Amino acid sequence: MSTATAPVPETSTGPDVVIGVDTHKHTHMAVALSANGGWLGSLKLDAKRSGYQELMRWAAEFGSNPLFAVEGTGCYGAGLCRALQTAGLEVVEVNRPDRSTRRRLGKDDTIDAESAARAFIAGTARVIPKAGDDLVEMIRMLKVVKDSATYNRTAALNQLHAIVVTAPAALRERLQRLTGKDLVECCAGLRSGEMCTPLAAAKMSLRTLARRIQQLEQELEDTTAQLNRLTMQHCPELRNTYGVGVDISATLVVAVGDNQERLKSEASFAALCGVNPLPASSGKVVRHRLNRSGNRQANCALHRIVICRLRRHQQTRDYVERRTAEGRTMKEIIRCLKRFVAREVFGILRGGPAVRTAAA
Repeated sequence: MSTATAPVPETSTGPDVVIGVDTHKHTHMAVALSANGGWLGSLKLDAKRSGYQELMRWAAEFGSNPLFAVEGTGCYGAGLCRALQTAGLEVVEVNRPDRSTRRRLGKDDTIDAESAARAFIAGTARVIPKAGDDLVEMIRMLKVVKDSATYNRTAALNQLHAIVVTAPAALRERLQRLTGKDLVECCAGLRSGEMCTPLAAAKMSLRTLARRIQQLEQELEDTTAQLNRLTMQHCPELRNTYGVGVDISATLVVAVGDNQERLKSEASFAALCGVNPLPASSGKVVRHRLNRSGNRQANCALHRIVICRLRRHQQTRDYVERRTAEGRTMKEIIRCLKRFVAREVFGILRGGPAVRTAAA
C-alpha cells in the first residue's frame, strides 16, 4: 500500500509575530500576537531609548521576523518609530480605532495595542510611516515655526489696529493716518510714562504689540531663509516648477516625508493629498464624489498652485477654455487641475524634470 506524501508548505516571507503598540507621552503599551492572531504577551515600556531596546529584546523572544504596528508615528510614537527603523525592523502606521469599535470593546492601553496588531493582520493597516531622519524632518520643524509666527503676527496686527480704533482721540488721530510698517514703527517708539490714564495704557499696549510684531517678522525672515535653502537642497526641480514657492514646496515635501519610496504610485500621492475622486455608486447610479480626507495642507498647496496657473500659465488657461466649452464648471475644472498637478509633483519628487511654461 503506497503512502501519499504531504506537500511541502511554501516558505512565508511575512512576519512571524506582530507587535501592536499604543503610544503615549511617557509610556507605551505593546501586545504581541502570532501571525494567525493568537495572544503571546504584553509589555509596558518607557518612552525613551532604554525602553525601545527593551521592546526589541522582548519582541525577539517570540520570533526572528517581527513587525511593529504603531499608533501615532508622527507624534508620541515618533521616537519609537525612528528607533525601530534604524534597527532595520519593519514598521507600519495604524490609525486609532473608530468609535464603534471602542464602544463595543471598551478602551484601555492593552486593548488599543491589541487592536493595532489586529489591524495589520486584518489587512487594514499597511501604511509605511514617514522616516523623519533627514532634510524633510528639518523642513517640517522650521515650517511649524514659520506657520506659528505667521499666525501670531496676523493676530497681533489685528489687535494693534483694534486698539488704535478705540484709543483716546489725540492718539487715534495721530496714528490712524499711518499704515503697515510705518504704523508698527511709530507704535514701537511710543512712551507711556506713568500708568495712571487710559492714554498711558493705550501707548503701552500699542508699543508691546508693535515690538512683538517686529520680533515675529524677524523670525519669519530667518525661518523663510532657512526653508528656502533646505527646499532647494532637497528638491530643486520642485522649486523650479511653475507656481511653486518656498512655502508650497515645504508643505508638499513634508507630506511625502524623507522616505519617498513609501508612496508606490502617483495615485497614492493623490490620495494622500485628497485630490483623488472616490467612487460613490449605488445600484444603477455610477458616480464619484470629492475626497475630503487626506493631508489638507498638501491639498491647499495644490489648490494654490492651480490658482496661480489660472492667472498666468498659458497651457492652464487653454485647458480651462477647452473644458468650459465642453460644459464643465469652474469647480470641476479646478478639481481636474489639482489631480493633474498632483501627478506632476509626484513625478518631480521621483526625479522627473521641472515644468515651467512661459506666462501669458
